[in-house]
Amino acid sequence: MILTKRPDVERFLASPGSEARVALIYGRDRAIVHERADQLAAKVTARPDDPFDVALVSESDMDSAPARLIDELSALSMMGGRRLVRLRLEDKASADKAAAEALKAHLDDELNPDAFFLIEAGALGRDSALRKAAEADKRGKAAVIPCYEDETGDVARLVRDGLTQDKLGLTGDALDLFVRRLPHERGVARREIERLALYLGPGSGVVAGPADLEDFLGVEPEASLADAASDAFGGRLAAAQAGLRRAAAEGEGGPAAVRAIGMHLGRLRRTLTLMKSGAGAQEAAKASGVFWKSEREFLRQARAWTLPLLDEVQPEVLSADKACKTAGSPDRLIAERLALTIAARARRLGL
Repeated sequence: MILTKRPDVERFLASPGSEARVALIYGRDRAIVHERADQLAAKVTARPDDPFDVALVSESDMDSAPARLIDELSALSMMGGRRLVRLRLEDKASADKAAAEALKAHLDDELNPDAFFLIEAGALGRDSALRKAAEADKRGKAAVIPCYEDETGDVARLVRDGLTQDKLGLTGDALDLFVRRLPHERGVARREIERLALYLGPGSGVVAGPADLEDFLGVEPEASLADAASDAFGGRLAAAQAGLRRAAAEGEGGPAAVRAIGMHLGRLRRTLTLMKSGAGAQEAAKASGVFWKSEREFLRQARAWTLPLLDEVQPEVLSADKACKTAGSPDRLIAERLALTIAARARRLGL
C-alpha cells in the first residue's frame, strides 16, 4: 500500500499492525525519512536500540557481505518477540536491486515471518527495482511512504509543536516571519527552532512578536525570494529580475524561486476566494498568511488580479517548476523568465 496522505501516514507510523512486514520510506529530505523511520521503529519493537532485537545494515555492509541482508531477515530474535532489520540505502543501483530481491523473498514467506524490514532511502525514481517491488504488493504486507519536502503549513506546525514543548509561542505575525526565513529541510529547520527556543528562554512562557525576533533573525536579505515574487505580481519587472539575480548570487536556485512565486500566487488566490465569500480585504489577507509589513502592497495586487487570471498563470508556474527540476536545465533562467512573464501581465492590469 502506498501512503501519501498525512493522516494515513501518521496512523501507520503509530500502529503498523501485525500484518505489516515491510516499510519503505524514501525521499529527497533524508531528515524526514529518518524521523519517520525512528517513529516506526519505536512501534515495531520495544527496544529499538537493542542490538539483540535490531540489526542495522548499510550499503557498505551489503558490498562487503552480500548475504548479510538475507541472513539478518532470516535470523530469529534472541530475546523473543518481533525482530527489526533496518536498511539504510544511498544511491547504488546494485544495492537497490539486492534490496528488492530481499524484499520479495521476505514478502513471499521465505525468511523469518516475524522480522520487520524497515528501509530508508533517498529519492527513488520510478525505475527503482526496490520501489517497484514494494509498490507491487497487494497483500497489505508492504507500506510505501514517499516523503516530500515540507510545505509552509508543515513548517509552521513544526515550529508550533517544537516551541510548545518548551512552553513558548509566537504570535501569528511572528510565526509567519519566522517560517518565511526557515529552510524547508526538516533537519535544518529543527535546529533553527531549537536555537530560537534557547534565545527566548525555555520554560519562560514567552509568546514572542515580530519585534522580539528582530535581533534573532537579523536583517532579512535584500535578495529575498518572497520580495522578488511580490515584485513580479506587482508589475515591477526590473525589481523582480534584480531580486532573482541577487537571490541567485546568494545561492538560491531556480526551484526555490519558482516555489516562492507559487506561494505568492497561492496567497492571492486564497485572499480573493475569501473576499468572494464575504470576508474583508485585510481579514482575508491576514488569513492567507500575509505579513503585516507587506499587507499594503499585497492588497494593491489583490485589487487588480482576479481568480480567472490567476488560473491562467497557475499552469505556467507548474510547468516552470517541472522544467527547473529536469536534470541539466537552466533553472535560474526558467525562474527569471516566469517572473518577467507574470510582471508583464501585472503591468497590463495597471499595476
